[in-house]
Amino acid sequence: MTKAFKHVSYRWDNSKASSMAGDEVALLVYRSNLLGADLRLTNYGGGNTSCKALAKDPLTGKEMEVMWVKGSGGDLGTMKRNGLAALYVDRLRSLTTVYKGIDHEDEMVELFNHCIYDLASKAPSIDTPLHGFLPFKHIDHLHPDAAIAIAASKDGKKITQELFGGSIGWVEWQRPGFDLGLKLKKCLYENPGIHGIMLGSHGLFTWGDTAYQSYVNTLEVIEKCAEYIQENPGKKKPVFGGARLEPLQKESRLNQAATLAPILRGLCSGYGRMVGHFTDDDRVLEFINSKDLQRLAPMGTSCPDHFLRTKICPLVLSLPPEENLLDAKGVREKLLLQFEAYRKMYAEYYEKHKHPNSPSLRDPNPVVILYPGIGMFTFAKDKQTARVAAEFYINAINVMKGAETISTYTSLPRQEAFDIEYWLLEEAKLKRMPKPKALSGKIALITGSAGGIGKAIAKKFIMEGACVVINDNDADRLAKADTEFKTQFGNDAYASVLLDVMNVEQIKQAFRMAALAFGGVDIIVNCAGISISKPIEEHTEMDWDLLYNILVKGQFLITQNGVEMMRRQNMGGDVINIVSKNAIVSGPNNSGYGSAKAAQLHLSRLNAAELGPDKIRVNVVNPDAVISDSKIWEGAWAEGRAKAYGVKVEELPAFYAKRTLLNEIILPEDIANACFALVGGLLNKSTGNVLNVDGGVATAFVR
Repeated sequence: MTKAFKHVSYRWDNSKASSMAGDEVALLVYRSNLLGADLRLTNYGGGNTSCKALAKDPLTGKEMEVMWVKGSGGDLGTMKRNGLAALYVDRLRSLTTVYKGIDHEDEMVELFNHCIYDLASKAPSIDTPLHGFLPFKHIDHLHPDAAIAIAASKDGKKITQELFGGSIGWVEWQRPGFDLGLKLKKCLYENPGIHGIMLGSHGLFTWGDTAYQSYVNTLEVIEKCAEYIQENPGKKKPVFGGARLEPLQKESRLNQAATLAPILRGLCSGYGRMVGHFTDDDRVLEFINSKDLQRLAPMGTSCPDHFLRTKICPLVLSLPPEENLLDAKGVREKLLLQFEAYRKMYAEYYEKHKHPNSPSLRDPNPVVILYPGIGMFTFAKDKQTARVAAEFYINAINVMKGAETISTYTSLPRQEAFDIEYWLLEEAKLKRMPKPKALSGKIALITGSAGGIGKAIAKKFIMEGACVVINDNDADRLAKADTEFKTQFGNDAYASVLLDVMNVEQIKQAFRMAALAFGGVDIIVNCAGISISKPIEEHTEMDWDLLYNILVKGQFLITQNGVEMMRRQNMGGDVINIVSKNAIVSGPNNSGYGSAKAAQLHLSRLNAAELGPDKIRVNVVNPDAVISDSKIWEGAWAEGRAKAYGVKVEELPAFYAKRTLLNEIILPEDIANACFALVGGLLNKSTGNVLNVDGGVATAFVR
């Protein structure tokens, strides 16, 4: 029978679960994915689950109790079996004999490795003993907004006791680790029969004898917390003290956000390029426009998972929502003072609370930036991290709202917060992170990127760590590319927008999307093109205008708008123009296309000369005869070139290859590799260059 819940999602499917009957680990993964799919229950990467079952010891052949628990760094919503750590329960519990006390509990983490049952499993997390010291077969540890709202309220312990009538235990705030596991065991011993434990300021532990019982118990406890907050008389008070100001209308908010995002990104990127995320979610607007914003925001969050992602507290901008943001220099000067104050606050926080062995001060810039009347910006090393930081702060807003409804919100003491943020085990985890890719933190807009050369460049850049705005003037082609990119790379790697490079409004919308989706742009690749091959007497005025509008004017307009955004960021940038060997070589039946390509090439030189003081590099890639997946080789262009050279259309690839010094067919991936060579970090002091990728056409040599 399906359970009825109002505040959480019941997703259990008996038919799916029955197919896993007898496989407790499979049921654990299934339950974990269901719980992780509801952000009201836990965040991306937050919480952990476990099960205990008998398994055969590979050395003795005896049946032993083994615990499978979410491993370090995993995510419940997407976790698979290989995301679990598997440990002998008796060995884990025997570590109490060597435990020397809370001052030494970090030393216990290394000893978890001596308890591992499956040597190929994930590394155990710091929460492993929290599950191991409880006797239940299935356990859930989550960070639900409703439960944390109670746990983070001034009267949290009393509310928990009254709400659950003693059936849920309470353990005061303590940093996760071996000692907290012992505290949970003690709480259970002193309160036999309880079916869960609330962790002060932190989260919730619930359990059951089966995967299903644990799942339902978890949902029922959270549902009861949410109902209490919903029905509490305190909710009649104005939310967050009532509204202090009204937000701008939706379109005006987005325009302001898109205009401001590149400036904020530049200010946040002093320690490395950051990628941004913007949201004007209703929950965000309710909080940032409230009277209590200035009281609650500086307090920071309560749950460790929240502030590890969002920093100790956000930066609240002192900037009217209707501020004229077009004067980038003037706005930057205003904001710089606010950023400097935040950095000073963060440095003082570090100096006041650091220990002799604390890691060095990290990036003092804010992660979360609140702009009253407009919305919330988050900045991080990549899009996923920035987006998840926003999700975590929305959870923190939910917690503050709930706590203020039923009592008074309390955040973690600053020293406790620091000890989590600069925990040596967290530092070790950061050092184990993979080295950033060459284009990590970079944002690229590539015109004509739904196919051919443009798509190959977009894919190459994403694989090297960049976020990319793909676009095309063909809606059907763009839709197919969108599906392909989503399947191959996921939503955080790219955004897509319809873009005709002759349409100024669409160009502005494309850059607006880049700002809203990622915070700005670092790399512009002018790749959109068209080809018309005709003898001079057959060329029409329409042919001529189309070639020059798309190739020359289009390149100019895209570059013009891209440079404006790069200047707002104040971090330099790259422009790459995909031109052609025809910009140099005088071929037959090619006056319109060849001269337009020559104009593109010289425009590139002019832009390189002008934009050098802004640290914006402008370089050219000259391909030749890239036929694969290219729209320009469909129909009349291929026929025109075949006619010009006296060969058949199907003979063109071989014809072009034979006339090169290397006798090679040029592929879109070859051009993508050339573009990466220009922006990958090794040529940061090169501008105004031409890189030929044509297999070697001597007549196209620049010098």
